[in-house]
Amino acid sequence: MSNLPIFDIAGSALQAQSVRMSTIASNLSNADTVAGSADAAYKPLEPVFQAVTSREDPRLTRVEVKQVTQSEAPPLKRYEPHHPLADGDGYVYSPDIDPVAQMVNLISTSRNYQAGVEMLNTAKELTLATLTMGR
Repeated sequence: MSNLPIFDIAGSALQAQSVRMSTIASNLSNADTVAGSADAAYKPLEPVFQAVTSREDPRLTRVEVKQVTQSEAPPLKRYEPHHPLADGDGYVYSPDIDPVAQMVNLISTSRNYQAGVEMLNTAKELTLATLTMGR
């Protein structure tokens, strides 16, 4: 850990929100995709976060992405017999993604990321002010 743990904590928060933003972008870009079978349909992604307490200072906790999981929700089945990807029974399969919920998550993620950047900027300014105090 560095001499200034606030930068490590803020950095871990930014990294976690970046992963969250990437998974949301992937989900939104695949929301309207279809496949010819349930197994081939896109499975939405969801990051799983984990709090990690500092060994050096147990009062400090950072966040890490433990894993990125795929949704177990079954895909949506639509009858479209003329679609080129339709199965033998005329069905296509699309992921069970709610674009509105994904956009709400994206807004929340963006705000959390922005708060992390502000925290880093404030920490930098305070560090610089502290270094120039003795002049």
